[in-house]
Amino acid sequence: MANNQMPHNLEAEAALLGCILIEESIQSELLEELREDDLYQESHRIILNAMRAVYGGRSTVDVVTLTDRLEREGNLERAGGIAYITELASISPSAANYKHYFEIVRRDSVNRALIRAAKDIIENSSAGLDERDAISYAEKLIYDLSRKEDSGALLGLGDGETIQEVVRRFEAIQGDRNAFRGLETGFHHLDRITNGLQKSDLIVIAARPGQGKTSFAMNIVEHACLVKGKVAAVFSLEMPRVQIVQRLLCAHANVSMEKALKGQLSQGDWKNLMRASDRLQRSKIFIDDSSRVTPAEILSKCRRLAASQGGLDLIMIDYIQLMGGETFKGKGSPENRQQEIASITRDLKIAAKELDVPVIALSQLRRIQTKEAQLSDLRESGAIEQDADIVMFISRSEGGGEGAENGVSVGDAAELNIAKHRNGPTGKIQLRFIGSQTRFIDVDAQGAPFEEPSRKKPAPWEENPTAEEAFPPQDDGDIPIE
Repeated sequence: MANNQMPHNLEAEAALLGCILIEESIQSELLEELREDDLYQESHRIILNAMRAVYGGRSTVDVVTLTDRLEREGNLERAGGIAYITELASISPSAANYKHYFEIVRRDSVNRALIRAAKDIIENSSAGLDERDAISYAEKLIYDLSRKEDSGALLGLGDGETIQEVVRRFEAIQGDRNAFRGLETGFHHLDRITNGLQKSDLIVIAARPGQGKTSFAMNIVEHACLVKGKVAAVFSLEMPRVQIVQRLLCAHANVSMEKALKGQLSQGDWKNLMRASDRLQRSKIFIDDSSRVTPAEILSKCRRLAASQGGLDLIMIDYIQLMGGETFKGKGSPENRQQEIASITRDLKIAAKELDVPVIALSQLRRIQTKEAQLSDLRESGAIEQDADIVMFISRSEGGGEGAENGVSVGDAAELNIAKHRNGPTGKIQLRFIGSQTRFIDVDAQGAPFEEPSRKKPAPWEENPTAEEAFPPQDDGDIPIE
């Protein structure tokens, strides 16, 4: 093969096609897995397509049926003629090495695809586009190629491995109900129903404007990172980074944001604020406030973040309807927008699965809503409902004001409705919203703030050995996810 030619091995391609001709038992496997662009030579691609047509017609692929099909299609001469078809059947004495031939053919096919992608990246980069667009384009080409190669297979249960894995999981849960607990949210009743946020799940939190969906999601991020020491990526398409941090700081310090903005903080408030800011600075919360980001860009940034931090535990996106899609840029019709949202949610689910982390995505509800929110009220696309593993609605009964109950400030009554739960029960959870701190809190059945029976949870600014172990002093600077 000359140096300027694309990688290929015609002998391996011919031997593989010959194996299909002489061994009926491997025809279904190879004709399913072998793609047309895996073959370099045009005549071989024509032969492969004819083989598929014969096999699809419920006939065995052999020299006679293949030659007949090629002749009826008018492609016999382009495929090399009867002599070449007969030669293919005699190239290999047996089909014993067909897997080895297949590996050679697939290897060269992948390398050709990578070379073509590299050429496209070079041409795109030479056009002098914005650096972020150029990087995103390059990563998307490689990501699409890796997805194309990541094909599963239908596997039976005869070996017993999968069944035993499930049984072992049940046994572990029987001995310890928290054995497979997901990421804790900090909301006791929600964790009880969901058993924590599970890896690879897409969790949609939806509400009308002003109901607190961003606050609720950030409360989960706060608990995961500042209490449990996890790593989270926050993509805020609506709110700038400084406002996100402002909310986090006041919520974690239990300080009124209204008083902070009016310059009315007491000495105790400042003390709590400083302690909370120190802990927040040492946390691993990474914020991207790009105004329009695509799922491919989110996946790219999160891959890099996971590599730099040694892992990633949670992704939060605020919110779906502000995101852009790759395929439908510039299309303004409602039909195209619905297709775009469908593409976005599908890609978010794929990203959650590939990164193996829970993805929280916020969503708007339709403007006209006089009844309790339903799955059909999710704005712009039913695909959100289909792709999500969990869908939760937040609603608040405003007007109750703020009071003090058991020494704890409580605000408006709120309800969290788990309307869809792919792997568990649904239900409604009562919460309280403290507007001054943009914080939701658990309540018990009587409406009092919930408290774990084992011990009183220390305030965020109090000494907490567990949290301190999670945040040892370190000199590393922040690593941006852009």
